[in-house]
Amino acid sequence: MLSHHLEAALSDLRDLVKITEADITDIKEANNNPQFDRLSIKEDKIKSFEQKKAMIDHEISSLMTANPDADLSELLDSQQHQSLEQLKIELNNLRKINKSYAKLVLAVSSLYNTFLERLVPTEMDGYEKRASKNPAVLEVRV
Repeated sequence: MLSHHLEAALSDLRDLVKITEADITDIKEANNNPQFDRLSIKEDKIKSFEQKKAMIDHEISSLMTANPDADLSELLDSQQHQSLEQLKIELNNLRKINKSYAKLVLAVSSLYNTFLERLVPTEMDGYEKRASKNPAVLEVRV
């Protein structure tokens, strides 16, 4: 059962990497709608991975409880060891690609915030920025 959960978790991680790579491509091309469309898929994959990881933890805990004198490396077969190593590699890949995506999101967010502040000037109200109450800022001439 542990091997099945490991393979399913690996599949979810690989899917998350592919989705994030597609998000990076789309954000570079200012193609926002596909990113929003994939958001629910991404959330479902994350939940699925978390559930599978919990099952993996439970299976390993059960093995350790049933064999308290044995080391974990003795309880797992070579395929399970290999799957755990692949899981570490895929988690690291996901971390790296998410870091790249986060940098792009931050840059785009900063750009949009700058545009918004230039279009609608803000004033400081204590520690918060509020849109200017000056009616001339939003004056429309016909």
